[in-house]
Amino acid sequence: MTTPLLAPCETHASITDKVSAIVLERPTGRLWMLAFALSFVLTAWLGVGIVWLLVKGVGIWGLDIPVAWSFAIADYVWWIAIGMAGTFISGGLYLARQGWRNALNRYAEAMTVCAVSVSGIFPILHLGRPWFFYWLAPYPDRMGVWPQWKSSLFWDFSAIVAYLIVSVLYFYVGLIPDLATLRDRATTRGKQVFYGLLAAGWRGEARHWQRFETLNLLLAAMAVPLVFSVHSMVALDFSEGLLPGWHSTIFPPFFVAGALFSGFAMVLVLGIPLRRFFALGDFITERHIANLARLMLAAGLFVDYSYASELFNAFYSGDRYEIAHAMAELTGAYAWVYWTIIGCNVVAIQAIWFERVRRSHAALFVIALLVLIGMWFERFLLIVSSLYHDFLPSSWGMFYPTVWDIAFLAGSIGLFFLLFLLFVRLLPLLPMFELRKLRARLEREGA
Repeated sequence: MTTPLLAPCETHASITDKVSAIVLERPTGRLWMLAFALSFVLTAWLGVGIVWLLVKGVGIWGLDIPVAWSFAIADYVWWIAIGMAGTFISGGLYLARQGWRNALNRYAEAMTVCAVSVSGIFPILHLGRPWFFYWLAPYPDRMGVWPQWKSSLFWDFSAIVAYLIVSVLYFYVGLIPDLATLRDRATTRGKQVFYGLLAAGWRGEARHWQRFETLNLLLAAMAVPLVFSVHSMVALDFSEGLLPGWHSTIFPPFFVAGALFSGFAMVLVLGIPLRRFFALGDFITERHIANLARLMLAAGLFVDYSYASELFNAFYSGDRYEIAHAMAELTGAYAWVYWTIIGCNVVAIQAIWFERVRRSHAALFVIALLVLIGMWFERFLLIVSSLYHDFLPSSWGMFYPTVWDIAFLAGSIGLFFLLFLLFVRLLPLLPMFELRKLRARLEREGA
């Protein structure tokens, strides 16, 4: 028997009651307060790190020649990749008319906005003089200072800014009907004003719905290709380099698959606890969890293929520098990182082939966490392994992280969860109007 997309007991009224009650009526629990406090402490640590970096410079990180890129860029690539799955679920599956996305797309979009916002911190701070970050943009400067149009850094900047703007717009536009519902159900004047301003005068008229559907479709059509362009641009930052391990044509599809892989893992890591703590089992059903697990497995298999392809190309090419680089990854100073990646991203996900594992939320949560850890190490190894072991043995050197490297990584995780926890308390976690439309469709189909 197929698991339903929405529990049969849920009606139009019960959907609105249960989802809006999380924001308007449910008291802030101790668990939320504890998570918020922990996230706030980590975010404060990040804030102290940023202030200290502005005072002392990027030398507080463990960067040195030859490893001049490391944690900051690994953090950046990791966070920007996590955001991709949210856009794929909300935009890609919307264009494909997949009804099972309705219970997932709101918090997946919020995840995207939070992750992309956090990711933008790192390339700016890594500039060395972050107060001149606007030099990357083609602004009308009287001094005639223009960006280097041939540099992938400029196109990277443009792609990320465009992606962030479209993601925020898409997220906000999709919220408007639900914000109007919260406005109409709010019992205090402050909440009525707050949600009324955000609802932008929505009255649910036929012309409102017509314009909303058109705009939503256009933004989805813009967001999906943008997200692919962002990850292709990030991949080109590396593949334009001539260092062994970076100069590879497989990087753009590899980065896209890796982004989906880690993004689906984060959707599971967030969705499984949310489903349990807010009793959302009628909306985020077993079918949603199983579909997410299958998507994570599919993306993971492509990533695994990329790992095998890199090794095959290195040895088949006969290029002694590529072979030396591959051997350094397998047996060198960072071999423990490589084998950790294989354990998390290759071995662990094979359990998802079994239906029993797909039905176990605890198992999927642990596997998704391992994938997130493995994908961060994968970004770290990608960056460091080519820098510490380049063409000349005389220039080889190790990277040793400082406490500030750890602070920026932990602080970024804290900032992400701080933003996400605020979203959970202030905005509807699930799209009420889309679930009501799904209820109507299921009734027409007799499901």
